[in-house]
Amino acid sequence: MAVHDHSHRHVGLRFPSSRKAGTASASGEASAAVATATSAYVFAGLRLLTGFVFLWAFLDKTFGFGYATPSGKGWIDGGSPTQGFLSGVAVGPMESTFHDWAGAAWADWLFMLGLLGIGLALIAGIALRLAAVAGTAMMALMWIAEWPPAKHLSDGSASMSTNPFVDYHLIYAVVLIALAAAGAGATWGLGEAWARLPFVSRHRWLR
Repeated sequence: MAVHDHSHRHVGLRFPSSRKAGTASASGEASAAVATATSAYVFAGLRLLTGFVFLWAFLDKTFGFGYATPSGKGWIDGGSPTQGFLSGVAVGPMESTFHDWAGAAWADWLFMLGLLGIGLALIAGIALRLAAVAGTAMMALMWIAEWPPAKHLSDGSASMSTNPFVDYHLIYAVVLIALAAAGAGATWGLGEAWARLPFVSRHRWLR
């Protein structure tokens, strides 16, 4: 009988070579970098679009371009940016308070400066934290003015509310907070240059 000498086979775990591990690691880092860059561009685009919403509202109410504000009824023509909206509040816990504020000079100035400041801050990519605080406060007041939880207005008619809690004011507030938290002013904006200014670097809440 012939005896065949079989070579011994070692069966066991095979570990990836350092070259393959390094390649996988580099690939993962590249993917993470691409994802980070994409997120930065998405946030920057969202910042610019949201900024234009606020800036356009300021311009239309100031000059009366004929969209939400009729021609000849702009702020520079003597019109009041708050009169129509606040006097039309018909429900909610601050209904009478908003009626008292409607058309007041201080209310007009605060509202318009808020729209202008938030719009410019978002488009420039600076002071996003301040813009988020101011914008959230403004959106909260406008949410209360419309009071989505109500099914009926004070006169008993249907409020036509489409959602008792979430409406576009809440969405804008969340977007403003997200932009500030993400530091969205660095891409397509002046955020990094703004943060390097001495008085801003000393007061981080100004970023």
